Amino acid sequence: MKRKIVISALLLSATVLGLAFISTNNDDEKAKGGIQFMESNWQKAKEEAKKQHKLIFLDAYATWCGPCRMLKKQTFPNKEAGDFFNKNFINVAMDMEKGDGPALSEQFRIEAYPTLIIADESGNAITYTKGFIEPKQLIEFGQYGLSLKKKP
Repeated sequence: MKRKIVISALLLSATVLGLAFISTNNDDEKAKGGIQFMESNWQKAKEEAKKQHKLIFLDAYATWCGPCRMLKKQTFPNKEAGDFFNKNFINVAMDMEKGDGPALSEQFRIEAYPTLIIADESGNAITYTKGFIEPKQLIEFGQYGLSLKKKP
C-alpha cells in the first residue's frame, strides 16, 4: 500500500514538473515577439541609449505588484508593442526594491507600481504613466514620448 502511494506521488510530481516546463516554454515563445527588456541595469541602458540615439523605456515594477505581472503577461508580449518599442527605445525593466531600483524610485519620485517612464539618453524623465495599460495604449504612450524627444 505504501509503495503504491509513493509511486503515485512520484508520478504526480513528474506530471506537475512536466506541465510547468511546457507552460514556461510557451511563455518564452510568446515573449520572443514582445518587448525585449534588459534587466536591472540603468547605467547600461543609458549607455546604449546614447550610443543608439534612442529614448529609454523603463518598466518600474515590484515583484508583489499584481498589475505589474499583468503587464508582463498581457501587454509586453504583444507583437505590435514589441516591434514598436524594440525599434524605438532601449527597454529596461527594474525591480524598484533591488539594486539600482530604490535610488531610481527616489529620483523619479515613484509612488505607485507599475510606473512606466520614458527618459532621454541621460536618464531624465520625459513622460510617465502609472498602472496597467493594454498594448494599444502602450504604443500610444510610446508615440507620445517620441513626440517629446528633442531633436539633435
